[in-house]
Amino acid sequence: MTTDWRTVRLYPIPSIIYLIHNNVQFATLTYVDTSTYQIMGNLKIVTTGILFRLFLRRKLSNLQWMAIILLAVGTTTSQVKGCGEASCESLLSAPIQGYMLGILSACLSALAGIYTEFLMKKNNDSLYWQNVQLYTFGAIFNMARLVADDFRGGFEKGPWWQRLLNGYSITTWMVVINLGSTGLLVSWLMKYADNIVKVYSTSMAMLLTTILSVYLFNFKPTLQLFLGIIVCMMSLHMYFAPPQMLVDLPPVVKSEDLECLVEVSSDRRTDS
Repeated sequence: MTTDWRTVRLYPIPSIIYLIHNNVQFATLTYVDTSTYQIMGNLKIVTTGILFRLFLRRKLSNLQWMAIILLAVGTTTSQVKGCGEASCESLLSAPIQGYMLGILSACLSALAGIYTEFLMKKNNDSLYWQNVQLYTFGAIFNMARLVADDFRGGFEKGPWWQRLLNGYSITTWMVVINLGSTGLLVSWLMKYADNIVKVYSTSMAMLLTTILSVYLFNFKPTLQLFLGIIVCMMSLHMYFAPPQMLVDLPPVVKSEDLECLVEVSSDRRTDS
């Protein structure tokens, strides 16, 4: 458990990035509709790959780059609605500010994830101690925002801690537990895997979501959704499968076999 301030002072940075990112998300929604927002959110798949290469110096093969682009295309395809359900023109009719904010949001999301992975792998500290530091600074920034809102509103509704749990129900607590568990699992991915695995796990979750939605909400899957899932499965195989499974490589001659060939050829020369 590293307590050196030079290490601890690095943990507020991802909290600040996420704080800016969350506000940029709300600003983006004021310019674009929800469908366009969802589709633009898939840009973070590509930006994560780019920052993964630039900041963490992780080399990706050409097949892996193609797989990442395919993943972005697959998730986008699954979210595109038919012209009968929503106006096809709405995807390209948003103001330029909306697209610029969407790109900024994708870059901030990727940057926060890459920086968090850097912190998690910086030393051999306990994963839970690292989580304590991350969430502590996140809670401090959120409390500061709540206090600022109280002062701005003149404490008309009382201090924030008195109404913090107002409206909570069993469903609310289940959502909180779900999100908290997801955060812990993501920290495990950051510590022992990487951001690309996190991106794939998030994208593949739409398959499970679709299956559950069919039974729970009588959801009717669209052709675009099926095509998107198929493309994402192909991307998953391309990224993680060994190259020899994807490309017909020439057979590799072992060194022992090469020595045998040399010996046979030399014997033949001697006999001749």
